[in-house]
Amino acid sequence: MRKSGVPVVPGSEGAIKDEKEAVKFARSLGYPVVIKATAGGGGKGMRVGHTDISVSNAFMTARAEAEAAFGNPEVYIEKYFDQPRHIEIQVVGDKYGNYTHLNERDCTIQRRHQKLVEEAPSPVLTMDVRKKMGDAAIRAAESVKYSTLGTVEFLYDQDRKFYFLEMNTRLQVEHGVTEMVMGIDMVKEQISVAAGVKLSLPKKLMDFRGHCIECRILAEDPAKNFMPSPGTIKALNLPGGPGIRVDTHIYNEYSIPPYYDSMIAKVMAHGRDRNEAVTRMMRALDEFVIEGIKTNIPFAREIIGSEVFQRGIYSTRFLEHFKLGEV
Repeated sequence: MRKSGVPVVPGSEGAIKDEKEAVKFARSLGYPVVIKATAGGGGKGMRVGHTDISVSNAFMTARAEAEAAFGNPEVYIEKYFDQPRHIEIQVVGDKYGNYTHLNERDCTIQRRHQKLVEEAPSPVLTMDVRKKMGDAAIRAAESVKYSTLGTVEFLYDQDRKFYFLEMNTRLQVEHGVTEMVMGIDMVKEQISVAAGVKLSLPKKLMDFRGHCIECRILAEDPAKNFMPSPGTIKALNLPGGPGIRVDTHIYNEYSIPPYYDSMIAKVMAHGRDRNEAVTRMMRALDEFVIEGIKTNIPFAREIIGSEVFQRGIYSTRFLEHFKLGEV
């Protein structure tokens, strides 16, 4: 990424060998820092350090967690940004060296580094930053001769600077948000590119068609520290109406097992602008009924209804200051 001119988060060139090296490098980089598993994802093997002692402890914890989760204990260190946005660019490349991107998704609202709410376009990006971030994402894909759909993820700080975070070499959970605002079937495009067909999408920056918000629906109980809630669904009503899309595999009498990811549905609301998308999402969450288990539907509704979300001024630490029942 550095060789390709993509802005990267300041950090170690490779894996950190031991606690002593971790503390030494953290001091040179400046606190706070984040220790991350080289084979990691989903927040596993990831710890923040603010002092020499906490870095030493975080180093050991992150290594142990990385070993258990990925079979690889290696970790590296990066600068930790306190109040960033998490913004990703959807890129597409074919086997003939053609690339384009489909603008951004704002995935800032997260819990334990797992995304809960996504929207497009981002409420904070200017056209200038959007273009620069999109150009950087394409450079990232070109640098590795990437061929298919993928997502280049960035941290966006309060000084309007962005830094490469990682690339997800797959179709992501939130791809439906981009489909709704760009009017493109991304699964069809992925299959087409894999079959050897040249990219059919324009290379120029495409315009958004309105605004879309997605909430991930989880089988968890927010009132009990998000405890998993497996069980059998006894009643189910999926929301509908203009601009509403629900992707799910569940049905009435479906039994949710305790062994897998807790996400059981994605609800998307599309509108002519952000205000209409918010209004439609609030209505959709009111209509979304799942009985027999606990879900985060009430929690998602309070997030969308909060003043901070509606003003679009949130950061990745949004949920640290948000409590159920405040709205």
